[in-house]
Amino acid sequence: MWRKVFQVLGLVAALLSLLPLIAADYWWIRVFDFPHLQLTAFTLLAILLYFFTFKPKWINDYAYITVLLGCFAFQFFKIVDYTPLYPVEVEDSSSAISEDNYISIYTANVLQENKNTEELFKEIESKEPDLIVFTETNDRWSDAIKNRIGDSYPFKVEQPQDNTYGMLVYSRLELSDTRIKFQVDPEIPSIDAKVRMKNENLFQLYAIHPTPPMPQHNPLSTDRDKELMLTAIASNKSKIPVIVLGDFNDVAWSHSTQLTKTVGKLLDLRIGRGFYSTYHAQYPLMRWPLDHILISPEFRLKKAGTGADFDSDHFPSWAVLTYEPELADQQKPIEPDEDDWKQAKKQLKTTDLQSLLDI
Repeated sequence: MWRKVFQVLGLVAALLSLLPLIAADYWWIRVFDFPHLQLTAFTLLAILLYFFTFKPKWINDYAYITVLLGCFAFQFFKIVDYTPLYPVEVEDSSSAISEDNYISIYTANVLQENKNTEELFKEIESKEPDLIVFTETNDRWSDAIKNRIGDSYPFKVEQPQDNTYGMLVYSRLELSDTRIKFQVDPEIPSIDAKVRMKNENLFQLYAIHPTPPMPQHNPLSTDRDKELMLTAIASNKSKIPVIVLGDFNDVAWSHSTQLTKTVGKLLDLRIGRGFYSTYHAQYPLMRWPLDHILISPEFRLKKAGTGADFDSDHFPSWAVLTYEPELADQQKPIEPDEDDWKQAKKQLKTTDLQSLLDI
């Protein structure tokens, strides 16, 4: 009996982790990108448990274990970049760097229905980030944030909404060329701004929160993937350094986020350091990284992490970066190749990508 149970459980976990390899945008396929960590652990557990009932003389047992080990190797290879076993992609900050070259960033999906604000504000007041992006903010959240920390952040871009896609940007640093855009859906905003650092240099901010591939939001991943790719192309074209952050509703190891990084010529500070899983804050066994901070190579990392539990379904994500453009050549991002541009066209559902690049 136990042999059959282990076989079934192992094969189910392995097959579910392979399902996203199917080139389709349906939510019931794309959603299995998310629990890849859990499915990998489950496959390993099934392998270990099966050895208690393994029969060396049975050829079927060797075939089963071989298949399961192959699936586990695929699963592990997909996430090994986010462990200390892999070299970091964003190098550590230099030891001698002036305070003017530091920038601290904080992003929090507050959960629109959540009314517990205290722990969030305590952490913000403790960390004193230079730049904050809040998502899922309605008018109630907007008023609470403004009343509590508004005086400390003179520069603001605000788009509160009641559909769980409201967004606020609060900054101690000067913002210019600010834009609230609706790139894919007239009800889903994103925010662009140029940010003047304390050293007087500018960087381009892209704050996004696309819809997830879930039946209650969007039955396809098409809109999410399109917004990610439009942001990547804007990053690719930027003449100044770039920071992209927010709730991507996508995990770090998915094809769409990886393509966003490549086309946008961006780096992920998680690589070589950890998963920094931000969702679901209330279910420890079901967590994965949905909130991201992607940066261009002019920045290095001092420290980063996830924030306080304030009854949202997300933990905040934060990072302290240093601006070191003279060392950018030491951490060059992957250059997009012809196949990447073909994938970008597919993700945008267009054959005329050049017109977007020429804008």
